[in-house]
Amino acid sequence: MKKITTLSFFILILFATRISAQESILTELNYATLDKYISLAKENYTRGKITRLQMEIVKLDIPIAQVSYLDIFNASYFWRPDQNRDVLNVNNPYSVNGFQFGINVNLGNFLQKPFIVKRAKSNYKLAQLQNQDNQINIEMEVKRRYYAYLQAVSQLKIRTQTAQDNKNISETTRHKFERGEISLDNYNASRMLVSTSNSDRISYEVTYLNTKDALEEMIGQKLSDVK
Repeated sequence: MKKITTLSFFILILFATRISAQESILTELNYATLDKYISLAKENYTRGKITRLQMEIVKLDIPIAQVSYLDIFNASYFWRPDQNRDVLNVNNPYSVNGFQFGINVNLGNFLQKPFIVKRAKSNYKLAQLQNQDNQINIEMEVKRRYYAYLQAVSQLKIRTQTAQDNKNISETTRHKFERGEISLDNYNASRMLVSTSNSDRISYEVTYLNTKDALEEMIGQKLSDVK
């Protein structure tokens, strides 16, 4: 009966320790910092750069399409010597000599140009909308990664505190075991708690690093460098 009571005591201590270590991530949420992260991501994230560049490329098609109106005109000229005879001493058969100019108009190209310009403008509007949609997606993704990062920080604090508390409990238990105050089973149980909590802490350290790297990937710099 004594063994069960002592083991139950360890479990209650562990449970109480984890409850007391609980923290709300809402207390860690900083909207000013989040806005900085969003602004940096919109500026530095590769996908955002790609859509902005695509929008600028499409925008260049508008003046190109407008200037292409000149393609419908085809200018030409002819030159006939003013002498009455050519180099072979043959009478000049032309009644008009000198420079002659002419302009041809391609009716098909003329009718197509307004639609080409309109299509270029529509493509630019589409590129603008795609860029706006991408900016919204970037903002939402930054928020998601920021919240995940805060969660990882909070959980790591809990696991670190739990590991430390369990270590202290195990040390106390060891001294009691050495004095013969508790059984070997209870002493081993306390050591198992230490091993489990250390393993949990390492797992959450990896989670913390992954969420931190994911957030830094989006904003384009280290979190410690953001002022």
